[in-house]
Amino acid sequence: MYLTKFDIRIIIFIMKYTAREVKEIFLNFFQKNNHKKIKNSSIIPENDDSLLFINAGMAPIKNVFTGEQIPESKKMCNIQTCIRTNDIDSIGDMHHLSSFCMLGSWSIGDYFKEGAIKLAYDFLVNELKIPKKKLYVTVFSGDSKRNLPADEESEGLWQEVGVEKSHIVRKPFEDNFWRMGEGESPCGPCTEVFFDTENEKIKSYEETGFFDDKNRYIEIWNAGVFMQYLQHEDGTYSKLKMNSVDTGAGMERMIMALNNFKSVYESEIFMPIIQLIKNNVPNCNEKSLRIIVDHIRSSVYIINAGVEAGNLKRGYILRQLLRRAIRHLKSIGANETLLQNIARSTIENLDKCGLNPDWAFTKEEIIQKITSEQEKFSKLLVSGLKTFEEFIANKNNIKNGKINSALVFKLYDTFGFPFEITKELANEKGLKVDDKEFNELFDQHKNISKGETGKVFKSGLADVSEQTIKLHTATHLLHSALKKVLGENVNQKGSNITPERLRFDFNFERKLTDDELMQVENLVNNLIEKNLAVICEEMDYEKAKKSGAIGLFQNKYGDKVRVYSIGEYSKELCSGPHVENTKALGKFKITKEESSSAGVRRIKAILQ
Repeated sequence: MYLTKFDIRIIIFIMKYTAREVKEIFLNFFQKNNHKKIKNSSIIPENDDSLLFINAGMAPIKNVFTGEQIPESKKMCNIQTCIRTNDIDSIGDMHHLSSFCMLGSWSIGDYFKEGAIKLAYDFLVNELKIPKKKLYVTVFSGDSKRNLPADEESEGLWQEVGVEKSHIVRKPFEDNFWRMGEGESPCGPCTEVFFDTENEKIKSYEETGFFDDKNRYIEIWNAGVFMQYLQHEDGTYSKLKMNSVDTGAGMERMIMALNNFKSVYESEIFMPIIQLIKNNVPNCNEKSLRIIVDHIRSSVYIINAGVEAGNLKRGYILRQLLRRAIRHLKSIGANETLLQNIARSTIENLDKCGLNPDWAFTKEEIIQKITSEQEKFSKLLVSGLKTFEEFIANKNNIKNGKINSALVFKLYDTFGFPFEITKELANEKGLKVDDKEFNELFDQHKNISKGETGKVFKSGLADVSEQTIKLHTATHLLHSALKKVLGENVNQKGSNITPERLRFDFNFERKLTDDELMQVENLVNNLIEKNLAVICEEMDYEKAKKSGAIGLFQNKYGDKVRVYSIGEYSKELCSGPHVENTKALGKFKITKEESSSAGVRRIKAILQ
């Protein structure tokens, strides 16, 4: 039986904790315990090519743990929006999500294991009133091959605060030892808190000795990554000079536990969207419902961050999420116009629940981008699904239950099917696809069509994609406009350009007013509309200086330099690629203006 709108209102009314309340309680608790609240960063990492999206609360401040950055405080807390798609195949179960809000707290050279465990227990049991009998904790069991001892200290500390020994589970390196990757990085054992859902179909840990962390015990908090070691390139470990703690809790899972819900989807975060779909599609399955509402929410976050759907990096993640949601909408028999209503309701509900980002786009602009991707994919979906059925109907295309990888790649390359969709379709038919073979074919295709490119390019570019080149050209116009509005003494101090956005640092002593930002934005768009040619000349460095070209970071130039001119408005020394005419840029939009450092401001902008 489906819930009515009245039922939803009743559920929200009887909820013990809403998203707003959990956020407020969490921040108040840690600020009361002398943690400084820091900002929620963009989901697009700053100066970090190792991540496509911010996937944990500590990611924006990870340089603090390596000693490369001075922390705002030794004790900090915040609520960070995260995107994490490594578990995308699990979405549709009761607790996995591709986007979530992480409740985070950190100690940088201050308290360590004892302080972290006391704070976690105090918050969960005394502040949130979770019965301690419902809580289980895991600790690191040690690893003799890596010469890492068991974390007996944490095990003892949990017992001291009141956790029964029978509720403490030892877990191996793969589960309870955290590190950034294979290279040199700070790392250490972690201790996690799990909530007992008391699933009647699964016996308890005490009864069987098996800790089922998929269906009965749900992780609600990593109560402490205890960064006490430095992992070296050769795989050995040494003690860090300074011990730190990184903690994180998924807010949606916390709400599930606090309200005794059977899944994260029963809260006010998702329930109105689910009911909207049910009102329009009477006979829809639970897994498809969950995938649709999860993927559309994540897509809204990603689009708002300036990402365009595409076949590479962040754009591919966005495309993967949208196309998977569209595929599931089709599978349950939904009308194509329903997607727009789902997106609209999602945006409105994010505002209502207090989970909205700083909106860089209007509601209708975001919906239009989602609709555009739907229109592209819908044309291919019918023929792609038909082709898939034809592939698997031919027994010669299947060997030992595995579909021919060349055909799987054809679905991606010809029909725009994200690999994950083909994999999902295959699973529904009891078939398999080969991840490794697909990736090999993908790399071959990429190397032939694109050529090899490095991770970091000249002039602050993350790559040399078409959109990045456009954004790079736009920085020249932005520089010119800033000088016009704020004065000729304004000069570039740095830039970083990805396919999603440009970031431009410049010297200025104060925050720009809304009027100044509007003037700058309008000036750039006026120059774009003039259809100005972008002219490149190669000349001696001294001649370039005499010509009036602006030279930044002068020690990086050789005897011969390139000078790029855009009409009479911009003339700069630059080594990066540019468009041939400003008409290729589209519309310029400033999304944020903020401080970068003392006397330096930062503008972030996108092209629409």
